[in-house]
Amino acid sequence: MVRPEVDLRLAEQLSAERLEEARRLTRGLGVDIVLADRFPLREPRPATLIAGGRLAWLKEVVADEAIELVVVDASLSPIQQRNLERSLEAKVIDRTGLILEIFGERAQTAEGRLQVELAALTYQRSRLVRSWTHLERQRGGAGFMGGPGERQIELDRRRIDDRITQIRRQLEDVKRTRGIQREARGRVPLPAVALVGYTNAGKSTWFNRLTRAHVHAADQLFATLDPTIRAVRLPTGERIALSDTVGFISDLPTQLVAAFRATLEEVLSATVVIHVRDMASPASEAQMADVESVLAELGLDRAAQERRVIELWNKVDRLDPAARATLEARIPGGRAVLGSATTGEGEAALLALVAERLGRFRTRMVLRVPVSDGASVAKAYRLAAVVDRRETERQVELDLDVPPENVDRLRRFAEAGAFDLELTATHERSAAS
Repeated sequence: MVRPEVDLRLAEQLSAERLEEARRLTRGLGVDIVLADRFPLREPRPATLIAGGRLAWLKEVVADEAIELVVVDASLSPIQQRNLERSLEAKVIDRTGLILEIFGERAQTAEGRLQVELAALTYQRSRLVRSWTHLERQRGGAGFMGGPGERQIELDRRRIDDRITQIRRQLEDVKRTRGIQREARGRVPLPAVALVGYTNAGKSTWFNRLTRAHVHAADQLFATLDPTIRAVRLPTGERIALSDTVGFISDLPTQLVAAFRATLEEVLSATVVIHVRDMASPASEAQMADVESVLAELGLDRAAQERRVIELWNKVDRLDPAARATLEARIPGGRAVLGSATTGEGEAALLALVAERLGRFRTRMVLRVPVSDGASVAKAYRLAAVVDRRETERQVELDLDVPPENVDRLRRFAEAGAFDLELTATHERSAAS
């Protein structure tokens, strides 16, 4: 049983962590932070969220410091946002608006920009009602038709709806293109493995370490928005296609989850998902819950997560010896690895665990090839993971873990070469199939 003072201390840590996250998000816009503060809302006001005394204090601070932007780390209704802007005489944005602004600045590819624009338009559409000063204007008809015409808000909504429809068509094209690319990768099959995690957990740093690539990785929130895929070789000699994905965050706007669905399909199609966790953060458990919630929203239910997700407990180099010992004592065997993207600790163990987890979705077969036929041996290595290899004077005998998509291909290959192929065991079929 946890003592009350420990509960209070953890709550204080989590509150401070949330405030620091809000600071880092705001700094991501390139603005100077004049004041950052947190306070409890015992009775949130429907009109302004913030109660009268606190609002009066905030209004005074904004006026005295000539503050131009107020960021509220919560979800504001359109009415609350409008009323706060009128009262404070400054621009006000909420957590969703802040994240959308950052995504808008960070997206690099045409696809990423489309996804962010779709999310922003969906967000803006919900805020048209009574939120702009010109909404009561009337636009006249063609003259001979008479009538009051359309309100400006109706025209604005129609323009947004037209653009949303256009973007969705373009993203459908992107989705089809991604499907074609996945099919192409399937013809030269590499098992798909995806990195996921809370933003700034260290995914891109691990991606660079594992792939020897130079993907942008920075100590900032949402450093990666656009997916990247590279090949990585496992200890078995098998190559995998490793993808880096956008980071998740608590209260991730639903508009962004929907908009980035095409990108996040790389996660859904992956045989193994590596969940990178920042174990140096006091909010690590809460961040894990946020990531698992988004995965479930994408369609990866609890059972699928149990089968396909392994955890990489990152940033252990930042822990003191006592905290590390506590962590080591509770790490789930066969499901997680302690590591550090900075020092490289845990890299070999991670790749071995990925190979072991991939093996659960495979068919075990034994292939016997003449020792002189090096080309056929090399092809076997491309089609499957080689678990064991034995040689005699006449032949090479390979114990293979064959992915589901390559079982028939390997059979045809063996028949064409008149090689001896023996089925020894069938493991659990891929959750993606």
